[in-house]
Amino acid sequence: MKYLWAIEKGFLKDIVDQFPDPAPAYTTISTLISRMVKKGYIGFEKYGRDKEYYPKITKTEYFKNHFKEIVSGFFNNSSSQFASFFTKNSDLSLEELRELESILQKKIKDKKQQ
Repeated sequence: MKYLWAIEKGFLKDIVDQFPDPAPAYTTISTLISRMVKKGYIGFEKYGRDKEYYPKITKTEYFKNHFKEIVSGFFNNSSSQFASFFTKNSDLSLEELRELESILQKKIKDKKQQ
């Protein structure tokens, strides 16, 4: 998805060309794109036998979907378990911890106002 977002739309060859060397096999990328088409993440327009692909979702939507899968699959659908694991097992700087604290405080304030 990263490379497709970078070029906005393109044929399979255009997407393959975005990968740094050594790039995955052409068939591997083709398979991944086909799977993402089936999941609704990528769309395409057909030109004869060729398909021009384009992203159907934003990076934010894509991340939200994958984040939900991670929280559900590894953390018993508990965001707090994920947050605890993340903060305990990441080497966060004091600045990053303060930024997280600020985000949490804002979220708490917003929830109280609902």
